[in-house]
Amino acid sequence: MKKIFSLILAFVMIMSLAACGSSNTTGSSSAQNDAPVQDESSEPSTVTVSGWDAESKAVEVEVPYKPEKVVVLDLANLDILDNLGLGDCIVGAPTITLPYLQSYNNNLPIVGTVKTPDLEAVMACEPDLILMGGRMAEYYDDLNEIAPTLRLTTVSDDGLVEAIRANAKTIGTIFGETEQVDTLLAQYDARIAALAAFAEGKTCVLGMSTSGSFNLLGNDGRCSLIVNEIGFDNIGAEAAATGSSHGSDDSSERGSGGSHGSRGGSTEGSESAGSTPTHGNEVSFEAVVALNPEYIFVMDRDSAIGTSGAQLASEIMENELIMKTDAYQNGNLIILENPGIWYLAEGGITSLGIMLEDLESALLQ
Repeated sequence: MKKIFSLILAFVMIMSLAACGSSNTTGSSSAQNDAPVQDESSEPSTVTVSGWDAESKAVEVEVPYKPEKVVVLDLANLDILDNLGLGDCIVGAPTITLPYLQSYNNNLPIVGTVKTPDLEAVMACEPDLILMGGRMAEYYDDLNEIAPTLRLTTVSDDGLVEAIRANAKTIGTIFGETEQVDTLLAQYDARIAALAAFAEGKTCVLGMSTSGSFNLLGNDGRCSLIVNEIGFDNIGAEAAATGSSHGSDDSSERGSGGSHGSRGGSTEGSESAGSTPTHGNEVSFEAVVALNPEYIFVMDRDSAIGTSGAQLASEIMENELIMKTDAYQNGNLIILENPGIWYLAEGGITSLGIMLEDLESALLQ
């Protein structure tokens, strides 16, 4: 009898355990069914970002999200992609003369120059996305027939640094890589502040030497970092905007590095009233003497683009008239050391650091 009772007790315990196991399994299944299902394809296939069309009007552009094959047609956008660690997606680039980006010409198809794209070469790359700058506006529609094309410039009322930030965040949005943009630019904050402290209350003229002449530049294009962020008072700005331009204003060279449009709203090839022409306005050296700035900053365009046999900026500026200015007599005639950066890649992140180095070496050492 005792043996039968033990068998019955054992049977009851086994059935109880089985019931518990069944209950737990059912509960687990219910929890799994109620949990949100992870959708591996939850990332968008496209994103919409802001850019500029061929007429330099703001447009919304739908582009692939995280494109695998990108053709880059200007050096500023190439610089930004490089800084964001996105160089592996680049499948074509223009001819590069700047050493810090030169490696992209070593392993990739060359798809034209910074002035003119090779449309057949671009098409052969089968890009998912084409990035271009202020230059090549006339090719915008042709490029759009090959792949979605985003044109970025440094048009901004807030100055060059904020334009670079906006462009970098736009590119970062396309690739889901925006977090590091502010950190990359923050590295320059203290350096800009030091230069701004030096520049406070000092006058200057900005100029570009080209084809043996001297063109004044305004506050809305090339070299305007010196005025807008650093804070020199450009006393030649009005003459730069209203003078008669005799410089070599070849529209095919406009928009270098996605920049050089008026930050008041115009861009290369569509200057608005009061903005400075792309290459400034040619002035006589007598006009510079009359302005008599404390500092003269000169960007050598011919050196920037490798013009064969051209006079160097130092040769153009070392003349009897300029020697009469306070700037010259006080050792403040400054020929910018890296004109290729200022002229061809002004809208990049690394290029910004090099431009600051040029100013630091001339002003703070």
